[in-house]
Amino acid sequence: MEELIAKRYIKALGMGSDLASMQNMTTVFSALAESFKNDKFVSIIANPSIKAQEKSNILLEAVKSANSDKINNFIKLLVENKRINIIPVIAQELKSDLAKAAKTYEGVIYSDTDIDSKVIEELSAGLGKKYDVTISLTFVKNDFNGIKVEVEGLGIEINFSKDRIDRQIIEHIIKAI
Repeated sequence: MEELIAKRYIKALGMGSDLASMQNMTTVFSALAESFKNDKFVSIIANPSIKAQEKSNILLEAVKSANSDKINNFIKLLVENKRINIIPVIAQELKSDLAKAAKTYEGVIYSDTDIDSKVIEELSAGLGKKYDVTISLTFVKNDFNGIKVEVEGLGIEINFSKDRIDRQIIEHIIKAI
């Protein structure tokens, strides 16, 4: 539900904006979204006894460095419509829209064994070439028994599980017998 509301606000915010201003807005809202990870900030913003004007002043002070009337007016509109809580969703949607416009995506490689940086670069280049985009992959070591590649913005998930391959080989041998 919040995503749908955020998309409508972003559509209005993005009208008449070029790529550079969208990058600026994405940076500003990403920084604001980080503030929502702070419990004290959330308790102040969510507190009904604090007036809307005070909440607006707090948020406007946070985005002051952007020096943008468009962003300031957008913040005031969010406060007026009691939509402050969707700022993290707006930040995520802005990142997604910017990635689509710039054709640049970030992905993650999961595995229980270390992967060489050259292999990661080759995977990035290969996937990027296949989808005609630029993909930047980062490695995260976890307990996945194989290799799993996720690029959420493109909806790509590729995995090679050692357990599944072992199972398929056994099934194939049994069928052959």
